[in-house]
Amino acid sequence: MLAAAIAVVLAAGVAHAEIIGKMETPQALSEARLAVLSVPERAVWQAYLERSRSLMAADKAALAAERAAVPLWQVTAATHPPPGNGMPLKNPGAWYGSVEALRVADNIVSYQTPAGGWGKNVNRSEAPRDKGEAYVHSDGGKLDGWSYVGTIDNDATITELRFLARVIASGGGAGRPEYTAAFVRGMEYLFTAQYPNGGFPQVYPLAGGYHDAITYNDNALANVTDLLEEVALRKGDYSFVPPELAARAAQSRDKAEQVIIASQIRVDGVLTAWCQQHDAVTLAPVGARNFEPIALTSVESARLLNVLMRDPAPSPAIVNAVDAGAAWLKRAAIHGQEWVRTKDSAGLTPKAGAGPLWARLYDIATMRPIFGDRDRTIHTDVNELSPERRAGYAWYVNNPASTLDKYAKWARKYSAAAK
Repeated sequence: MLAAAIAVVLAAGVAHAEIIGKMETPQALSEARLAVLSVPERAVWQAYLERSRSLMAADKAALAAERAAVPLWQVTAATHPPPGNGMPLKNPGAWYGSVEALRVADNIVSYQTPAGGWGKNVNRSEAPRDKGEAYVHSDGGKLDGWSYVGTIDNDATITELRFLARVIASGGGAGRPEYTAAFVRGMEYLFTAQYPNGGFPQVYPLAGGYHDAITYNDNALANVTDLLEEVALRKGDYSFVPPELAARAAQSRDKAEQVIIASQIRVDGVLTAWCQQHDAVTLAPVGARNFEPIALTSVESARLLNVLMRDPAPSPAIVNAVDAGAAWLKRAAIHGQEWVRTKDSAGLTPKAGAGPLWARLYDIATMRPIFGDRDRTIHTDVNELSPERRAGYAWYVNNPASTLDKYAKWARKYSAAAK
């Protein structure tokens, strides 16, 4: 039934395009949200909330103390740096012991928040953070701005930790214990940020709104689990990691895998895929940014399948989740269409032999591709979006194809359907 529904929808194309709804902003995590939990569970989550608030207060107090101790003219909002993050991870190994790499590592340490994380979209190859300077550059120059101060969005925190590990592993950090200390604090930050059920919020300490949801969007949680896996194995760049820290990374990774399995969406009793974000407490699918409504997502679902397929001894639950997710990707694939994107526009174009291609988002009820705009409207035709959103987002993608290639090999060894 599901395969037939998707086929009909895709064949119909945009002949009956319409606005089918409006995006709803997810609720922040709060005491009221915990009422659905059992008393023992509620106590654990309450402790999590209180710890988050305490760390937020400590972060702000530390910045205020810095600003009180320096001349007023020196207290500045962070200015926008050049594009890029300034933390290359694919340079030759010897480079990470260079003066240039150590300068970047010093800058990374200077920007670490008291809670242990890092903000996003900061070029770490520029100047170090001054005392009293904001931790992030995403507040439009506002002196009291507090956006993404500690986040896993856009690979923030993960990239800083990976870069520090490269420097430490190169030997260039010898005699610089602050690098190892910053790495350990960063890992502690991830352990602390992880929800009791294994999920991760986009921003921590919690910032409210969609930032509090379990964030698969842009592969945030998947990127965290990749790092946790490498730290747990203590190989390569992470051979310096103490066994106790590696064991905690393994536990954190396992919890993350458990929440991935638990949050997989069922449609008419059939396991399918995942939403870009899920409610922190109930695991129900929720929206993200104004143009990212509740939907099944191809990109992030494919990435989550990669995470699950990495397990060398998959449990029956993992096998079931992977089989179902791969089956959904196969059913949702689009053939004979090409996504053409230019500087000012984008759209689907018929092309013989093209594909497979996937819409980024599929309506959960109808399996029809859907598209969101900045005004929160949800459309069934990408051409109805504002020009900025139509060309400014990856509405159609092809990267799930590589996941299906991996699945074909994985399935021969593990798939329940192959046995």
